[in-house]
Amino acid sequence: MRDGMRIGELAARFGLNPKTIRYYEEIGLLKRADRTESGYRLYTRQDVERLGFIRRAKMLGLSLDEIRDILSVQQKGSPPCSQVLGLIDTKISAIDRQMDELETFRTELTTLRAAWTDEDASVRHAATTAGICPIIEQQTEVEDHPCAAQEFEKASHR
Repeated sequence: MRDGMRIGELAARFGLNPKTIRYYEEIGLLKRADRTESGYRLYTRQDVERLGFIRRAKMLGLSLDEIRDILSVQQKGSPPCSQVLGLIDTKISAIDRQMDELETFRTELTTLRAAWTDEDASVRHAATTAGICPIIEQQTEVEDHPCAAQEFEKASHR
């Protein structure tokens, strides 16, 4: 790398939009780049390494705030690895909860689908007497949770 890398080159290297790099500067994830006499931003090797770190951290599911906190700990002279491990543990727990919720949802959909077949005469009959589609209308959360209907009405009038 020569004396510096321009924003377009840096963006291309990481597959980012230059606006993203400017935003990272705005929020303090990257230091403000030095400028050439003609006003172009020039990024150093350290900026390139830091942007690589930010990109990898985002790929692990870390938020920009979490990344900022990690960088802050590192800038104070402490290795942030224990903090990173804690964040990873939190992400793993969240994924486990989401997987459980998705499995429950999949089971509910599979049960609903098994209860109704396209050839079923009751589907054709119910469809003619129902408002739109009895498969959905008979399985609504509003029926299971009467308070949800009230909350829906409040939200729809805001």
